[in-house]
Amino acid sequence: MPLASGLLTGKFSKHSTFTAGDHRNFNRNGEMFDKGETFSGIDYETGLVAVDALKNLFPQNENLTPIALKWILQHDEISTIIPGASRPEQVLANLEALNFPALSQQQIIEINEVYSKFIKKSVHQLW
Repeated sequence: MPLASGLLTGKFSKHSTFTAGDHRNFNRNGEMFDKGETFSGIDYETGLVAVDALKNLFPQNENLTPIALKWILQHDEISTIIPGASRPEQVLANLEALNFPALSQQQIIEINEVYSKFIKKSVHQLW
């Protein structure tokens, strides 16, 4: 699950709201364009549950973005990622992945389990 329209920042909850012009508000279910553009095609509430599971794996990391980017980069098949950012601080948060230590094999297994349990059924067939 890439960055999922900001879900992996850990700052959203079931009570979060988005402005009228924000695609996370008006395209939550794909009404305006492909739902894959909003929360990476993942149901928002399911995404929050997955984020909570990831937070349990990495309790010392408030922002899961660097971990997600490191996870992506540790796939041998991946050579490049293009994370989104609309503000300079988001670019800096993305760059934290460069200094984040390599994930252990156990951490990768645990992240993959979260993916399989909460995310795979919703999006894997779309790839």
